[in-house]
Amino acid sequence: MTASPVAALTARAQDVSSEIVADILTLVRQETSSYDLSSLATGLDLLRELTVHRLGKPDHEQRHPGGACGDTLTLTYTGTGAGHVALVGHYDTVWPTGTLAGWEQREVSEDGRDKLSGPGIFDMKTGLAQGVWALKLAREGGAPLPTVTFLFNGDEEIGSLSSRPVIEEVAQKVDVTLVLEPSAHGAVKTARKGTGIFQVTATGVEAHAGLAPQDGASAITALAEFVVAAATVAAPDKGTTINTGLIQGGSAINVVAGQATAGVDIRVSSEAEQVRVDAELDAIKVSDARVRIEIDHAWNRPPMTLNAASAPLLDLARGVAHEQGRGALPDAAVGGASDANFVAALGLPVLCGMGAVGDGAHAQGEFIYPDTVPAQTALVAGLLVRLAEPLRG
Repeated sequence: MTASPVAALTARAQDVSSEIVADILTLVRQETSSYDLSSLATGLDLLRELTVHRLGKPDHEQRHPGGACGDTLTLTYTGTGAGHVALVGHYDTVWPTGTLAGWEQREVSEDGRDKLSGPGIFDMKTGLAQGVWALKLAREGGAPLPTVTFLFNGDEEIGSLSSRPVIEEVAQKVDVTLVLEPSAHGAVKTARKGTGIFQVTATGVEAHAGLAPQDGASAITALAEFVVAAATVAAPDKGTTINTGLIQGGSAINVVAGQATAGVDIRVSSEAEQVRVDAELDAIKVSDARVRIEIDHAWNRPPMTLNAASAPLLDLARGVAHEQGRGALPDAAVGGASDANFVAALGLPVLCGMGAVGDGAHAQGEFIYPDTVPAQTALVAGLLVRLAEPLRG
């Protein structure tokens, strides 16, 4: 009996697994902190070089300048059939330049299962390499394929501030978007929280802390009061979390602080919670009326749910997984946000979490299971094959 195209892809991915892992490690060894423009530029050049090496020169290419953020690169490979699919992934990481040199565990073994560790290997350089190889393997299989556009952005970890318009433009031009973010322990991600990145500024009155403290109004004290009050606005039972992750202020130890700022991360599962959080934060009062509190309500990503357009795509992915012989493909709702949120908010078909299997995103020691690389790569490759079929018919 002749193996199905998807089964054949899975077997081929297993044969070249070591090459895929080598490409993953090549990307990991080039640091790409979201805040290091030089390293980001080098990292994007490397990613482009790797893609062209594996797939050849694209039929269309555009580099979108990111300004204060990493650039966004789109590479389009014309298919042999109808339809158009976007494979989206970010090449920036949360890790400061220099982290690689101090990374203690590059490769470890736990309970007899190998793990590979490195800054950005899970989130999300493995997904980038797997996406490139997915198209390579699908091409080698000989089946008609849709046109594929890769979108690589360098600012996802800081909100996709420059790349969001490009992502939305590409998503509206294609039929399906697959986001190569890490999976949820093998599950695809169909729901994500919306995120807010709020800046809170307290403006008080400076005074000498020893000679005339009564003349001052401490911005730091007021901001501390605000932060404590803001934490009570969280509603974990509704999926709403509030975390003050950055705080700074004051000018000297012996000066009553005239200025203080805080960066607040907010996660919500619904638009109703966005409205509630906005109102309750605005209602917070501090004890010293001389201090002015200003809140920049910067909602960065809308909540993502499994919309009507994406449900058939999930069914198709489950069919591919079944052909792979991997059993049921679960889906998951997660607290983190991604660029898939933007696509889902437009009512367009999107699946996220198509990348690595591992754990530890944003944590020292993040890792992948290299033995999952072939199946994950073949899952995306199989989807490309299957997506061409209904699009042709």
